[in-house]
Amino acid sequence: MSDLFSIYLLVATVAAGIRLATPFLLASLGEALGQRSGVLNLGVDGVMLLGAFGAYYTVLKTNNLLLGVLFGIAIGAAMGLAYAIITVHLRAQQGISGIGIYLFGLGMSDLLFQKLVGTPRPIMPFMTIPLPVLGDLPVVGEMFFQHTLMVYLAFLLVPVMTFVVNSTTFGLNVRAMGENPEAADSLGVSVAMVRYTAIITGNALAGLAGAALAIELGIFQQNLTNAMGFIAIALVYFGAWRPLGVMAGSLVFGMVAAIVLQCKTLGLIPRGASDLAAMAPAVITVLALIVVARRFRQPASLTKPYVRGG
Repeated sequence: MSDLFSIYLLVATVAAGIRLATPFLLASLGEALGQRSGVLNLGVDGVMLLGAFGAYYTVLKTNNLLLGVLFGIAIGAAMGLAYAIITVHLRAQQGISGIGIYLFGLGMSDLLFQKLVGTPRPIMPFMTIPLPVLGDLPVVGEMFFQHTLMVYLAFLLVPVMTFVVNSTTFGLNVRAMGENPEAADSLGVSVAMVRYTAIITGNALAGLAGAALAIELGIFQQNLTNAMGFIAIALVYFGAWRPLGVMAGSLVFGMVAAIVLQCKTLGLIPRGASDLAAMAPAVITVLALIVVARRFRQPASLTKPYVRGG
């Protein structure tokens, strides 16, 4: 009986860790793309909040999950366009601009929620869709192949993003913008166009991350993300700006969070220590970031606006 209980806990913890990692992975992949083009966005959390509210409100009014997801992506893309204009066209300082985007998303999402909804009202969440054959495998199938479409999409984007960044002309241009935009410009590549595309795409993924979070939880409330966007930015550094590394960091964070939740459920963590335990995922991520980030160099032109001939 104890063996069966241990296996059940293992399966539940790993499956929960993968689910918890999904919003971080989506947001981190998008932020990694933007940073590879030389643009840092500290406003990821604000974009996630607006995407989350947009998706939540759309599903609340239409009961259409696909429409909610698309609306979350569209809001993220719109915020990305605004941020691209501010940082690429107007050449504003990226750190301050990103904090402004975060504060706007935090305040606007709360205002819209108060005015349009008022009190938290549940919506239908994503349904679990076991993959054919793989989902029927004992233990392994329950851990890895019985999730929602958002989970599958997030992890499918890892090889897609790897291919795009490493094996396409667009990916080559993105990397060039992050390392030496002057050289790319001299070859006739539009620095502004590449950075606009990377920023808008990255923010669209942040909006998708917010939509995935809100619909997965089936609810929206003030500051729903609870600074998840800032963790996502840290995971980009943890993953050395590479999709596989970002995925590894997201899984570490998700698994630690799932273990803490299981320990709380089983009463293994005293009440007085529950707040400290809740900090464990963030603390472990920061410690891992300190160890890993020293081994890799950030894009040379990160946070530096490009001025032709400057």
